[in-house]
Amino acid sequence: MRKSVTAVVEKSKAHEFDFRSKPQPNFGDCVLDVTGVAMDVLGLPFDVARAQYARAVQVGLIERSMLASRNFSRALSSLEQLALGPWARHV
Repeated sequence: MRKSVTAVVEKSKAHEFDFRSKPQPNFGDCVLDVTGVAMDVLGLPFDVARAQYARAVQVGLIERSMLASRNFSRALSSLEQLALGPWARHV
């Protein structure tokens, strides 16, 4: 008579892609990371406006002036604060 073979169940070793074996990140850290990414995405149009202004000055379409640059920066920052409220970035 032949002996039957039974499956041996071993505890699997922790695999590289087994997310249950790795410590989970803190929920608060995840929220802060998502908030930072959201603020960057929402501020993207204002960054594009700043880059376009700088490019226009380099090309010569806008006069090189520290005062004009300051006024543009202040106006754009105010607009960003008004549009995004608490999501706006603070320097």
